[in-house]
Formats: sequence, C-alpha cells, structure tokens
Amino acid sequence: MKAKAISYALLSAALFGVSTPAAKLLLADIDQRILAGLLYCGAGVGVALLRRLPLRLGLAIRAEEAKLGGTDWVWTGAATLAGGVAAPLLLMFGLARAEAATASLLLTLEGVFTAAIAWFVFREPFDRRIALGMALIVAGSLCLAWSGAPSLSGALGPVAIAAACLAWAVDNNLTRRVSLSDPLQIVEIKGMVAGAVNLGLGLFAGAFMPSIPLVGAASVVGFLGYGVSLALFVLALRHLGTARTGAYFSTAPFLGAAVSVAALGEPLTMELAAGAALMGAGVWLHLTECHEHEHLHHAVEHSHSHVHDEHHRHGDHSDHENGQPHVHWHAHEPLLHAHPHMPDMHHRHDH
Repeated sequence: MKAKAISYALLSAALFGVSTPAAKLLLADIDQRILAGLLYCGAGVGVALLRRLPLRLGLAIRAEEAKLGGTDWVWTGAATLAGGVAAPLLLMFGLARAEAATASLLLTLEGVFTAAIAWFVFREPFDRRIALGMALIVAGSLCLAWSGAPSLSGALGPVAIAAACLAWAVDNNLTRRVSLSDPLQIVEIKGMVAGAVNLGLGLFAGAFMPSIPLVGAASVVGFLGYGVSLALFVLALRHLGTARTGAYFSTAPFLGAAVSVAALGEPLTMELAAGAALMGAGVWLHLTECHEHEHLHHAVEHSHSHVHDEHHRHGDHSDHENGQPHVHWHAHEPLLHAHPHMPDMHHRHDH
C-alpha cells in the first residue's frame, strides 16, 4: 500500500504542478481573484459530477466510501475556512504588497509549516532520515523559486504570504483527520465553498467574468489541478500521514517548472537542475524509509472503506471474505504486533 499511496501523492503533485503554468496562461485574460474562484468552482463542480459516476477515479477511489458524519463536519469546515477562504485572501493581499521573488520564496513555507504542525502538534512520528528528506525537498523548492535577491521592505506583504502558507498547512493537517471519509465528498465541499467565496469577492471588488471559453478552460484546469489533485492528496494522507504526504506534494514546483520548460519554451536553468537534484535526493530518502517496531493498537470504533486484513478481523462478515472493499461501523480490539508501517490512520501511536 505504501507504493500506491506514494504514487497518489506524486500524481497529486504532478496535476497541481501542471496547473500552475496553465493558470499562468489564463491570467493574461482573467482577473486573479476571478481565476481563483473559477479554479475552485471547477474542482467542486467537476468532482461533484465525478462522485455520482460509477467509475469515479477508476480503482483509486472506491465506489463505496464512508460519508462525512459527526465531528467530521467540524474538521472539514475548519479545513475549508483555513485553506479555501483564509489562505487565498491572505495570499492575494500579500501578493499586492510583496515583490515576486519574495513571494515565490515564501510560498515554500507551506511544506515546512505542514510538517512542523504534523510533527509537533499532532505528534506524527519522524526520524532524522525523514527530516533530512523534507529539508532537501524544501531546499529544492527554494532553488526553483529563487529569481533574484528578495526584499523585505514593507513587512506586511511577506507576513500575509507566510500566514497564507500557515493556513494551508493547518488545512492539510485538519483534512488528515477526515481522510478515512470519501475524498470526493471532501473535495466537493471545499471546492464549492472556496469557489463561491473567491468569485464573490472578485465580483464585489469590481472584476468581470471572462468569456465562456475562458470559463470552461479555467474550470477544466481547476477540476484536474485542484479537484482530482486534492482527492488523490486525501488518499495519500490516509496512508502516509500529513508530513510525508506534504513532502511528496512539495515536488509540485519542480513538476510545474519542468512542464514550463517543455511546453512553454522557458529556459532550462541551473536553478531547475539544482532543484531537481535536491528534490530527487529528498524523495529517495522518503521512498527508502523502513519504519518497523513492536507497537500497540488501542481499541477504537469507526467506519471507513476497508478489506479484511490483519488490522480488520472483526465480526462475521463472510459475504466480504472475497477481499472486496466495504463500509460499515466496526470495532478494533487491542492488538500488539510488529511490521513495517507508516503513520497512517491506524498507526498513530507514540514513539
């Protein structure tokens, strides 16, 4: 499952990374606030339609997933407010008051904040290998973002951009709390709310809606680069934990830069080569991690899509013994054992 979850995280990063040069082209004809709203709306509406198709995302997201319920709505609402409403507002405010080089460098803080919150607030385990890998990936992002000496003249803009990164990091960690629920439902809610808020703010500020072809193009970019990408990100959170998923997702700037070189004819620079080398080393450290020790699973009751494996040996459900995923409320009895594992939703023990 680790390899599949890593592929989800990297594919999520690839889709988001490719959406960046695509959005850059659209910015020539669409106000940035309206574009943000269209991207989120494209994600929300597109995923809402996808949710109601039998194939959904092929084999990645199963047709039978647990729906949000109870306290899940609190976590999802808080994550949406942080990442879909507060972060874009702070970013737009900061971009208007900071130089491009400063803004690009500061945006790499999202990965740092995501890992720091996961490690020191939610007590997600890590070791020197994982910390070094994260540091190399962030260093690679800094190389890609570097476009000259940044200036901190006027601290208000940079502080707002850093606050936006912090809001997205909070969003990532809160979303992890509901990652056992239907990823498409989570994305649908986030996209609809964030899209409506950003569009409303843009129109209130006097911006105009673009032509229908441009609306369609922005919606497609939003569906793939924000909607499908976020759904895969939630799947990765489910199996890898927040910090590790955030580390893989931090490769998005490199993937976006690579597409810009190949598709937009931008120059292949030393910064891109150095960033690729650093990120490759960081990802390799994460890929080759093997975390194994004796650990205790405490008793817990919850509902999510699962198969009957070593962690799910509950009750008599002979109709599901063929290995097909299914959803129902089930209890986990205390279990003490040892095997290689990641800090997923079933391995949140202290170290």
